[in-house]
Amino acid sequence: MKSRRVERAAEAIRETVSTTVLLGLRDPRIKNVTVLGAEVTADLRAAKVYVTIMGDAKAQSLAMHGLNSAKGFIQAKVADRLQTKYTPVLSFVLDPSVKRSIEVSRTLQEVLPHDSPPEGEESLSGDEDEEGSSYDADATDGSP
Repeated sequence: MKSRRVERAAEAIRETVSTTVLLGLRDPRIKNVTVLGAEVTADLRAAKVYVTIMGDAKAQSLAMHGLNSAKGFIQAKVADRLQTKYTPVLSFVLDPSVKRSIEVSRTLQEVLPHDSPPEGEESLSGDEDEEGSSYDADATDGSP
């Protein structure tokens, strides 16, 4: 079980790396990078930073190389934020889960029919007034 301190450090690392990638790096190779999370060892000496990179394999390779080149700069920003005795050594891990979820979504859209509404969402059988909202024709006593 992770301690609260390790979880807070992981969240601080994720926030710092994300902000640094977004605002602090000027490397043209680092584009379309999203920081998903961070895992820190119990002694706070190493951290895995999970990232996803949109684009083809070449763009992913270039962005990962750029992140590894900027590792020292990013690690210095993390050291300023954490203020611990040891700064975690960062390693970047490419997480393909976002790309997989997009591919699954596209596949589902191709397989599912587009003409009919999903199950349970058929139109209501009640009469409709001018605005399109349905009401019960039997309830004409004026009560809400």
